[in-house]
Order: sequence, then structure tokens, then C-alpha cells
Amino acid sequence: MEYSTHKTAAFHTLGCKLNFAETSTIVRQLTNSGYEKVSFDDKADVYIINTCSVTETADKECRFHVKRAMKANPDGLVIIIGCYAQLKPEEIARMEGVDMVLGATEKFNILSYLDDLEKSHSSGIVHSCEIDEADFFIGSYSIGDRTRAFLKVQDGCDYKCTYCTIPLARGISRSDTIENVIKNAKEIAEKGIKEIVLTGVNIGDYGKGEFGNKKHEHTFLDLISELDQVEGIERIRISSIEPNLLKDESIDLVSKSKSFVPHFHIPLQSGSDELLKKMKRRYLTKLYTDRISKIREVMPDACIGVDVIVGFPGETEEEFLKTYYFLNELPISYLHVFTYSERENTEAAEMDGIVPIADRKKRNKMLRILSEKKKVAFYQTQLGKTLPVLWEHDNKDGLMHGFTENYVRVQKPFDENSVNQIEFVKLDKIENDGTVSVIPAFEEFLAKV
Repeated sequence: MEYSTHKTAAFHTLGCKLNFAETSTIVRQLTNSGYEKVSFDDKADVYIINTCSVTETADKECRFHVKRAMKANPDGLVIIIGCYAQLKPEEIARMEGVDMVLGATEKFNILSYLDDLEKSHSSGIVHSCEIDEADFFIGSYSIGDRTRAFLKVQDGCDYKCTYCTIPLARGISRSDTIENVIKNAKEIAEKGIKEIVLTGVNIGDYGKGEFGNKKHEHTFLDLISELDQVEGIERIRISSIEPNLLKDESIDLVSKSKSFVPHFHIPLQSGSDELLKKMKRRYLTKLYTDRISKIREVMPDACIGVDVIVGFPGETEEEFLKTYYFLNELPISYLHVFTYSERENTEAAEMDGIVPIADRKKRNKMLRILSEKKKVAFYQTQLGKTLPVLWEHDNKDGLMHGFTENYVRVQKPFDENSVNQIEFVKLDKIENDGTVSVIPAFEEFLAKV
């Protein structure tokens, strides 16, 4: 299908790294077919908004960006894709300005719908499937900047956590083939990108559905073992992985790897075993503690992030304090704190023991303060060490930023020659904005001579 080169498309992505990977794949589809990518606030022929269903403000965010598109070009076509589009297609189609809504299986076929699409002055068109039809895998990766790429290796989830709509929005667990993951990783390496972040909905479940069935042809360990051999990628970072799927063998591989970095993000959700059972999580606090202990045993300087939910039904003050003290004692590095919000078609929405909104907010604030304390304490353990930093291309008030392998965010005066380069630096002190200033490692060496 050929398009004239004057057509333009703008994109906005909400939510997770997986959404960014998928948006990038759709960008490539359109640019390969003659579209020019422009800024979302520019006048474009087509505006594509990739939505998220995790936040309680999904509806508000979607409306806001539709209005942005209409302000930039009242005649532009507006297409909504993503998790929220799969969950609430008819509702979105009735939003003023929306021309088309594409569900989980249709979003990668966007080009086939564009030719005949005209600006709607009533409800938008919906192309949406039943979620059990989303049983195939579309590989994708994003290149958001010159420094790192998000590589999608898995999609969907077979877990039935009682608060979560993701299985309803993304379908069953399914994986890319190892061959295609390696091919994508090599393409990323050829573009001069130094870091890959592995993404998916439940990446520890990798291998399921790789050949169109539920049998595990490969495992997550197989995947990271193969990726560790790809030439040209300096760093590979694992995004969120379930504690019950993070095995000792995978932790050991990361500890000895030439490219996997000592950084883990492991969802906990609650430090109360009773609440974990109500959430239908697949582990209890003992297993979680064991995972953290294993990482610390083989990688004492690893960065460990944790997801936690406050205000789940039945979370009394006592149950919340179990979570607080459990996290306080754990040798972790930071928290991502989520305030529970009721979702349609989830078990938790029907549960008793509703926590007042004011209590949810108070608990969220307590854990965010704890997170900051944990991060500062972790950063302090790294001061004085000489570590490799991958510098990003930002220039904010004459400063540039980067991350160490173990996810300490550092800064130094901007230097164009350092962009997308890995340099050894000595971590000096924690600044007021929470980043760590550094000293070039060679200056430290000269001082000793």
C-alpha cells in the first residue's frame, strides 16, 4: 500500500515501557509507508494515542490528549489504541473528536484502516476483538532516544490477580520466538544503542505461547542466556519480573553476565500474607524475602526496586503497617507506590473492607517517604566508588544525566562528546535534586600520582 509522502502522523504514548515499544513499531509501519512523523502538538493528518488502563485517570488522560490533537488540527484523524481502547472501546468512540478505536489485535493493522477513514462528526468507528482472540505475538521495540531501546519479548498474562485488568486488556500469556528476539536485539545493536530494556506484561513467563501453544518451549533463563551472547549491546536491563518466576539460576546468570546489569524490579504489592492471598498473588512474603536475600548474596551492590499497592480492600491499619515494616527491614533501593482503585470486572471491586480514600492517600505518602529514604541510603553506599555511566543526550541547565549499571542517577556538566558513551566516573556526593554528582575517574587517578 503506497501513501503520498506529504501525509503526517503524530503519536502520544501513555503507560508502560511495553506501550512505548509497540508505539515505536507502529511509527515504523507508517514511516515505511510514506508518512512523516511530526510532534503531537504540530498539525498532522493522523494522531495516534496509545492508552493505558493501569491508572484510574485513563478516561481523563485520553480525553485530554484527544483535545490536544483537535487543537493542533481540527480536521486531523484521531485513532485510539492500547489497553484502555480494548477495555472501553464504545465509551472512547463516543468521545468528541475520536474517529477510530482499535483493540488488542487490530492496532498493528492500522495501515489497512487508514485509507478509507474519514473525519467523524458523530461516533468513531470501533474495530475490536474479544480478548481471547488476542492469541498471537507481534514483536516490537522502541528507540526513544539514542541511549536505550525497549525490547518486547512477551505479552499478555495468565495470572488472575484480583485487582488487575491487564489480562482483560492484553489477553493470554504469549512470547516472541528466541530467534526473533535475537534478530531485534542485533538490529538495535547495529543502530549504535548501548542499552536494551527487556519488556513484557509478565516477562518471567517467557516461552509460553512461543509456538502458538501453552507449552513452554523455552524459559526466561534460555532467553537471557541467548541474549547475553549478542555482540554490540553493552547493557541489558530486566524490567519488572514476578518474584515466583525469578529463579536462582537467572539471578546467578545476571551476577556473572557480561551485559545484564545488577538491577531488578520485583513486584511485592503487599507485605501481608493475608492480603497477598486476597490479591491471588503466587507467593507469600517468605519467598519474596528469599529472592531479595539471594540477589544480595551474589550482587551486594544491586539496585532492587519494588512495586507496592496501598488501600486494597481489607487493608486495615494493622495490615498496612505489616507492609510498611516489612519494606523498612528489606535491603531494597526504591519503591513504586500505587494507590488501589476499583476496576470494573475485577474480583477486588466486589470485596468488602473498602479503605477510605483519605487513608489510601496517607498510606501512599508514608511509603513514598520511605522510598526516598531507601533510595538515599542506597546511593550513600555507592559514594566513593568508580562505576561505568551511560550518559544520555539531555541538557538541562547545563547538566547531563546518566545511570550507572546499578541504576544510580548521576549528573555532570554537559559535554556533547559524552552523549551515548559509557565512561568510568567516581561517585562524589548526593545533590539537592537527589542525583549524584561525579568526578572523572582519570582525575581521581591523577590526584594520586
